[in-house]
Amino acid sequence: MTVHGVGLDLVDVAGFAEQLGSIGSAFAATTFTRAELDAAAGSAGAAQHLAARFAAKEAFVKAWSAALAGRAPVVMAVDWREVELRTDPWGRPVLALHGEVAAAVAASLGPVRCHVSLTHEPTTAAAVVVIEPEDPR
Repeated sequence: MTVHGVGLDLVDVAGFAEQLGSIGSAFAATTFTRAELDAAAGSAGAAQHLAARFAAKEAFVKAWSAALAGRAPVVMAVDWREVELRTDPWGRPVLALHGEVAAAVAASLGPVRCHVSLTHEPTTAAAVVVIEPEDPR
């Protein structure tokens, strides 16, 4: 397997929950898609669920940055909602790119496949993202 880049991120769940719960904060609405928020809604572990997904978004940016080593960043600001975490029919996480981020990744790396792994404990959430060419031949 040819790898463009690998990213890892770790999130403190308590601090993340505090940020989500800040009165007047638009953090959740500007970071997560409606589908991501709906998937976490009503769950006792909503902050943990979203913290793992935020870690995946950060890990994706790190993997993309690693893939561009020696080159300037392609976008200066990422709309976090354009890096979406979904689940496949068996509940596994899938990273989907949209909009400007998808276009910028395609322009800078060509067609890619992103692999993501999430984990969380009561106090910590983490994610790893690996970016590889879509057709590594």
